[in-house]
Amino acid sequence: MSFQQGLSGLNAASKTLDVIGNNVANTSTVGYKQSRAEFSDVYAASLSGAGSSNIGLGTQVAAVTQQFTQGNITASNNPMDIAINGRGFFRMSQNGAISYTRNGQFQMDKNNFIVDARGLQLTGFALNTTTGVLDTSTPAPLQLNTGDQTPLRTGGAATSPGVNAQLNLDSRNTIIPVATTFNYQDPTSFNQSTSLAIYDEQGNPYSQTLYFKKTAINTWEVYSTLTNPQGVTTPLPPPAAQTLVTTLGFNSSGTLTSGGLATATMPGAPFALSGGGFTYPVSFAGTSQFGASFGVNALSQDGYSSGKLTGTSISPDGFINGRYTNGQTKVLGQVTVTNFQNPQGLQPMGNNQWGETSASGNAVPVAGVPGTGSLGVLQASAVEDSNVDLTAELVNMITAQRVYQANAQTIKTQDSVMQTLVNLR
Repeated sequence: MSFQQGLSGLNAASKTLDVIGNNVANTSTVGYKQSRAEFSDVYAASLSGAGSSNIGLGTQVAAVTQQFTQGNITASNNPMDIAINGRGFFRMSQNGAISYTRNGQFQMDKNNFIVDARGLQLTGFALNTTTGVLDTSTPAPLQLNTGDQTPLRTGGAATSPGVNAQLNLDSRNTIIPVATTFNYQDPTSFNQSTSLAIYDEQGNPYSQTLYFKKTAINTWEVYSTLTNPQGVTTPLPPPAAQTLVTTLGFNSSGTLTSGGLATATMPGAPFALSGGGFTYPVSFAGTSQFGASFGVNALSQDGYSSGKLTGTSISPDGFINGRYTNGQTKVLGQVTVTNFQNPQGLQPMGNNQWGETSASGNAVPVAGVPGTGSLGVLQASAVEDSNVDLTAELVNMITAQRVYQANAQTIKTQDSVMQTLVNLR
């Protein structure tokens, strides 16, 4: 007779209770993955197979594996919190040492790095401060630029559309202005007008007014004036036609056929507060002349004043967008995620971190865009709860307790049998 089976059963039940207790303890740990104790039976056998016994020697711990199923996603009040909905891990760096986590409780440290509670830095595609574009060649710790956004003058970008005006000029309007010479102060010298704000290179706002004067059937002249922040309006230089921006021509169907792309001029000092003048494109593409009232379908420009960062948001594909007081948004970085062929092969390191091992395989990809391939998407202002099912764990705890008691009973029975043998006369 042997106590081996009972002792191994007690050990197995004890290990099961340890794993269950650890799961229960981490029920509220964000990003925690439930563990499961796995066992195998034990048999004694010789090298040649002779002398083996069909009666086993009990059980042994084969492995304690974590179950990487999705946890519930809960909204939080921290805009820097991120939850992964689907497969993948956040890639963290601590002085170059890389680890992986599902815990997306992040914040910004004093140096504007995105870090977790222990100061590990979240990695992703950082913004190149020289070119202003994301560096997608290799993941790096994400450091957000919280400085002011510099202004951009209207038409200042390399591929800038400048001013974009899409209107409808009423073809039913047959009135030719009485005043043959345009004067913005004389409403009898034009038919319609509309205004928008434009900006110089220092972010100073100017009001530009576009005036539309019908000169013949299917023909309209467009004039422009600018008013600077001090209320000074560009004077009418002689001859007045110098303020003419373009002449719009339409066919019999009311479609624009000529004059759709023009150039406007910002006068220099003393009118321009920035000191220098500049020219910028004005597009009337999409403007029509139909039998409907004058209307502005779209009126926009690409300049803006300086702005201060007021907040950030994170999109499902990981882009970190900064919101500024000037109404603009700017990409400050991109959070990336990674995955493994065998997540269960990762080494638990504590503090919600896992380490890469030969069993897990290499990270694939090292830095992936959320939502691509098999990778999950991100949800901002949210965290992923532990995937521990507390009800199931309590039931498992009762089962493990009964298993422990049953194995203790086999030892007690073995002891009783041994005592009977000892007492034989």
